[in-house]
Amino acid sequence: MPDSLLDDLLSAPTAPPLPARQVDPDRDFTRQIEVSGDAAEVTVRGPEGIDPQSTAADVLRAHQLDPAEWEVTGFRSSEWTMASGEPGVSARFSFGRRKTSASDEPRPGIDELLTVFDEAPGFVPLQLDGEYTYVVALGDMQFGKIDGDGYAGTLTRAIECIDKAANLLEVYRTRFQIEHVHLAWLGDHIEGFVSQGGANTWRTGLTLTEQIRLTRRLMAHAIIKFAPQVSRLTVAAVPGNHGEAVRPNGKGTTRYDDSHDTDALISVSEALSWAGEEFAHVEVFVPDTDELTVVVDCSGTVVAHAHGHQWKAGKHFDWWRGQAFDKTSAMHTADLLLAGHLHHEHVATDGPRTFVQVPAMESESTWWRHRTGTRGAPGLMVLVTKNGEVPVKEVVR
Repeated sequence: MPDSLLDDLLSAPTAPPLPARQVDPDRDFTRQIEVSGDAAEVTVRGPEGIDPQSTAADVLRAHQLDPAEWEVTGFRSSEWTMASGEPGVSARFSFGRRKTSASDEPRPGIDELLTVFDEAPGFVPLQLDGEYTYVVALGDMQFGKIDGDGYAGTLTRAIECIDKAANLLEVYRTRFQIEHVHLAWLGDHIEGFVSQGGANTWRTGLTLTEQIRLTRRLMAHAIIKFAPQVSRLTVAAVPGNHGEAVRPNGKGTTRYDDSHDTDALISVSEALSWAGEEFAHVEVFVPDTDELTVVVDCSGTVVAHAHGHQWKAGKHFDWWRGQAFDKTSAMHTADLLLAGHLHHEHVATDGPRTFVQVPAMESESTWWRHRTGTRGAPGLMVLVTKNGEVPVKEVVR
């Protein structure tokens, strides 16, 4: 068989590389502020030659704090070497709020303040300019598992949630210009038979091929639901730990992209290539060879996808910082990180970056309920994003 034909048959729809972003101090973890009552700590890092105190004052202003109301109470500075090899400066300032006498502050009359209500405009419908992307993020169906309401309940709920998300698109179009929808499949779509060295086998009521078949058809359902509504539809999937195809000796792995979670979407993409013009605007992305993450540009927001089994609970930003330190990594440019794995919704921000962990679609983990008493709160999440901002984050159940 010719090598070119073999390469073509093994090809996967990996995401195109995104151009490297120029160094931007506001987006590269180089400024940090912690405020507690009348005390503040500001850390700034940058190239040699910056004015640390002036930069620290800029950080206060950026967080609506007037530098004139704060005084430096402590200072520490050190030199470091940037990724480029150039020398840099790291400085940490301790600030205390200046003490002022209450008599020094002007006291406006209450009548003057109340006029604000009289002058407030009535409700004006607002639609923000520019194209936004509507993101639908879901994962952890674990089809085949008998826990909770089982695979039938999970499948029914997943279809209903996708349909509700499609209806919500029209609601958000009253506020945002949306012509791009992005579907994010965040792993563990099947229960599989590799978890705990196969100890989950008895509690898995579907064969492996049946689990994969449900996943493919659910992905196809979502694409069919959204494709007629937009001019661009992107779909991405990442590998989860339950979707791993093989675990030699119960512990090892083959390639990191060897996953039923992503191969299900690859199969759907092959069907789309035969589906005609009505699906020509659908783009499908999975991770590159031996990779676990994929990034997609969504209206100027670089959206990263990971299942979430790469970091410990609560350590998502530590993991992200480590990945972003490698400038050749796509995570270096990411604005929004989507993940699953821990089965509950969690939203966190660090400066301009946003982390969103979606709830599981399965109704419960019986093992976890016996251990903690906690049942699931299943669903998916929809987000609206543009240029790194995520003004909408909603759970759909």
